[in-house]
Amino acid sequence: MSGTCCGCGAELRARDRAYRRALWLVLVINAAMFLLEIGAGLAAGSASLQADALDFLGDAGNYAISLFVVGMALRYRAMAALAKGATMGVFGLWVISITVWHALHGTLPQAVTMGVIGFTALAANAASFGVLWAHRGGDSNMRSAWICTRNDVIGNFAVLLAALGVFGTGTGWPDLIVATIMGTLALQGAMVVFRQALAELQQQSARAVSVVAE
Repeated sequence: MSGTCCGCGAELRARDRAYRRALWLVLVINAAMFLLEIGAGLAAGSASLQADALDFLGDAGNYAISLFVVGMALRYRAMAALAKGATMGVFGLWVISITVWHALHGTLPQAVTMGVIGFTALAANAASFGVLWAHRGGDSNMRSAWICTRNDVIGNFAVLLAALGVFGTGTGWPDLIVATIMGTLALQGAMVVFRQALAELQQQSARAVSVVAE
């Protein structure tokens, strides 16, 4: 019995170490890409690049939260996931606001800059996606990290399509459409994380009630 418990403890510690390694790596990648992309997005006048840069910043913060709660009780990990879900929701609303601003001002972004930075961001997110792939089926804390990265990869492909659209049409509408899609994806991801985190909190509460009843 005790041997089994010790084995479980060792397995959990190994899992937590793997979580931390993965999260530190993607945290560094996302922080670096935010600095690169926010400058490029402002210089190019691209709503989709600015949206993607803010997403990198939000993800870096989310990974930092994930690192802090790794190894803690399920309740705290679920609460952290709720906080990250809220962050994703705020990001989605902010991106939509940026998109409306650019639409009202008729901004024409620089297609070449969008393409170059878009490829760079795609490479960074593909690396993060590969790192987190093995942990996509974990608790809400790790699942939320994977969902963030999954949305980023989709968003990067969309930015590249937007760059082609801006180059081909000479208008900013492809950029605005992609930014809107990215904002919507963030809101959808926030809902997924919220649902799983709330389910885990309910599960934890049910266990606590059961223990008290016994």
